[in-house]
Amino acid sequence: MIHTAAGSERPAGMSSSTTLARPSGALGGLETSPPVVVASARRSSLWVRGPAWDSAWILSALWLAPVVLWLASGSKDPQKGPLDSFFFVLTALLWIGHRFGSTWLAYFTTAYRPLVRAEPVRFVVVPIAVAAFYFVALLLPDRALPWTRAQRVLWLVIVDYLLVTYHFAAQHFGVLCLYRVRAGRAASHGVRRLDRAVALVVGGALVVAAEVVAGTVYRIDVWIDPWLAPARVDAVAAAVRTTGTALAAAGALAVLVVELRSTRFSFPRVAYAGGLAAMVAAAFHARTPFVFVVIWSAQHWLVATGLSTLVARAEPPPPSTSRLRSALHAVNRRPWALLLVLAAVSVLLLPILEVEGVEDDGELYASRIFGGFATALRHSTWVPALLAFGLTTAFLHYWLDRSVYRFSSPETREAAKGLLAPADARSVGRSGSERRQH
Repeated sequence: MIHTAAGSERPAGMSSSTTLARPSGALGGLETSPPVVVASARRSSLWVRGPAWDSAWILSALWLAPVVLWLASGSKDPQKGPLDSFFFVLTALLWIGHRFGSTWLAYFTTAYRPLVRAEPVRFVVVPIAVAAFYFVALLLPDRALPWTRAQRVLWLVIVDYLLVTYHFAAQHFGVLCLYRVRAGRAASHGVRRLDRAVALVVGGALVVAAEVVAGTVYRIDVWIDPWLAPARVDAVAAAVRTTGTALAAAGALAVLVVELRSTRFSFPRVAYAGGLAAMVAAAFHARTPFVFVVIWSAQHWLVATGLSTLVARAEPPPPSTSRLRSALHAVNRRPWALLLVLAAVSVLLLPILEVEGVEDDGELYASRIFGGFATALRHSTWVPALLAFGLTTAFLHYWLDRSVYRFSSPETREAAKGLLAPADARSVGRSGSERRQH
């Protein structure tokens, strides 16, 4: 049997060996500069939807951090106290659902149908090729390839770790860009470069450094220790923590300075950068890695899920009157309904994707809901296929996130106009009752 803690946006931190930068967002491929976006953003609010909604979803690090620290303070081992229960609920409702958010936008909304038809390679050919690659790589027996199945799993998971680390950083870059666009500075290449540096350095490189210091990188003995001797890492650990925290604070301060010097100060941008710095500081200084994992993972899931519901909400009516299309449209136009759908998907697929997402010595949340069925899956002959399915959905999440939020494309901007249009423009064409529902 093959049992692994694959790095694909899993509910990280469920075991002592699980990596920090686990479970996965949105806006991974956000690229904005077109004049039409700038013109729209200048007439719009600085907030994506409003202070309350943005604070609950996109700026969630600001409330997650104190809640998580409070829950962790009452237990000697946070993984066995109220914080674990809190993370169990978030994992069950958001982990897998957020992963399928971009899939839902691409294939189950009328807004993206023209884009999918116009770009079949991106939305059809590549997903099929990815699925074929993972299933062939993991279903072929040991002797069919130069590497055993266990070796293939190991290195595919290591590659996935690198991909998900970049994916997290890309989401941070996308959110900073989104707020920059809404402040009317889409064409500012200097600020864009700052956003990218903050996202990649603070939200990417520093998190990896924290993982190396904590020794929580997936299979650190295989591909990190040969290059960085553990004894040397331990010797400089204190200096790395201090330097990393200072760099995270410097990134947030740089965003603040830029906003103070701009003609239109964006509080959401400053708040997001500050939340990112606070999360990275937790990576270096939290009492246990699990504390950081909960904040880091939950923030990512909340951002991705919230943006998915907001984009779907702005879709146009379906061109046909089929019952399926009408039902999907009714769900998409109501964020709470789509949230329920994604949460249901998350719960139902938890025992399947947890086979790929959590090591055998990790905390298995699926068994708390599905009992022996979840345990049996982890020891069944289906494990290789379940691993392939898990890695496929993870990679397609990274790929489709970049595709549905690729705002350098005019067609994509039209499909995702719910994020860019002024607040009043989002309700154009709706009846009074529809506006009240939303």
